[in-house]
This record gives sequence, structure tokens and C-alpha cells, in this order.
Amino acid sequence: MELRAYRPEDCPAMGALFYDTVHTVCTGEYNPRQLDAWAPPEGVDLAAWHESFSAHVTLVAVENGEIVGFGDMAPDGYLDRLYVARTHLRRGVASALCAALEQAVPAQRYTTHASRTALPFFLARGWRVVKEQTVERRGVTLNNYVMERLPAQKPAV
Repeated sequence: MELRAYRPEDCPAMGALFYDTVHTVCTGEYNPRQLDAWAPPEGVDLAAWHESFSAHVTLVAVENGEIVGFGDMAPDGYLDRLYVARTHLRRGVASALCAALEQAVPAQRYTTHASRTALPFFLARGWRVVKEQTVERRGVTLNNYVMERLPAQKPAV
């Protein structure tokens, strides 16, 4: 697996990976209406995603020429997105992306909004729950967690 910087031509594949991951990996924690609100069947707004990826440090994980994961972090240390293809879960892809993003974006504090599905991953890496929250997406409510990690807190490997 190789980690590399985001390229504009990656955006459609990243949108498809996002949709597939949410709709296959998160089914145990969210119902179909919530999954559709989070990752709509019509797809993401690729122009808006590209703009966001371009403003952040965005990395993609590639294996055999295929994007198998991606993540992006804002300059203030907010981890905006972190998704791994369902075929590559528990292979270190998310850990490698997180470590590389934290290395690339030195911050006083790292924050994210983690799904119920992602919560165990972040806890294992030394993040802590600040609070559970309910958010609304497309008129549907979902629960997630505001989380943080201080750079002095060493992540688990």
C-alpha cells in the first residue's frame, strides 16, 4: 500500500468508496434512512468535496492502482474524513492515514466527529470522547461523537 497526496481526478473514486463504505460497514449502527442521509444514493457533491480536499491535507491510500482509503485534515487539526474500503478494513490503512495526517498537520489538539462504527478505532488510537451528539443530515438524525487527541497522547499501533 502506498500513501500519496490527493489529485483532483481521485475525487469520483473517493466519493464512490465513501458511499460503499457507509452503506456496507455502518449497517450495524445506523438504519437505512440514516445511511442514506449520511451518504446519499445520488452521491456526494464532487465539486464541494474537491474544494474541501484542496483546502485540507488530503491523502489517499492506493493498492494495485486502486484507492482503498482516504483521509483529510484541516490546518487546525480537524480530521474531516477518514474512510477505508470494506475490502481493506483491519489492514492498517486507517492507522497509516491517521499517522501520516497527524505528521503532516502539527496541531495543539486533533479533533474529529466519529461515527458509532469508527468509535472503537479512535479509542484504540488514544482519542477520547468529548461528548456524544445528535446531528441532522437531510432531515434525519444520527448520533456521533466529538473526539479529541492531544499530540502528547501516543496512539496505539
